[in-house]
Amino acid sequence: MIETLHTDKAPEAIGPYSQAKLVGGILYASGQIAINPASGEVEADTIEGQTEQVCKNIGAILEAAGSSYDKVIKTTCFLKNMSDFAVFNSIYATYFTSKPARSCVAAAALPKDVLVEVEIIAEV
Repeated sequence: MIETLHTDKAPEAIGPYSQAKLVGGILYASGQIAINPASGEVEADTIEGQTEQVCKNIGAILEAAGSSYDKVIKTTCFLKNMSDFAVFNSIYATYFTSKPARSCVAAAALPKDVLVEVEIIAEV
């Protein structure tokens, strides 16, 4: 059985997709960008601010699914500029303390011209 997950504490999808799907005790979350769910806008313009907002959005989805950062199995991270890698890592590491498997790639462009996007797979 596939369950669609939605929470008002994370941004609404900006396209034809859902925030996340639950299948067999595994959460597959769509990529999160730095949209503040309260305003529906990207408010931060630095890699630090955007990474914090992305991680908060992921936290809201994990909570809605009954999971947590410690149960994240895999992340895929997209950076607009690889020169932001060290700063991104320093903030990412404070949330993903269990060190899930990860891919991190540079992307020529991201939705809403953000600097970072992160998607996750987690156990529920």
